[in-house]
Amino acid sequence: MPSWLIRQLTGAFHQKNKYQIRLLNQCWFFYCETENNQKE
Repeated sequence: MPSWLIRQLTGAFHQKNKYQIRLLNQCWFFYCETENNQKE
C-alpha cells in the first residue's frame, strides 16, 4: 500500500470521516485491480 494512502486513511479514521474512508477504500481496490491487470 502506498505511503500517501496510508497517511490519508489514518487521518480519515482519526477524524471518523466515513465518506473519505469509503472513497480511499475504492481507490485502493481500483489500484489493486489495475496492478493485477498490468501483470497479466
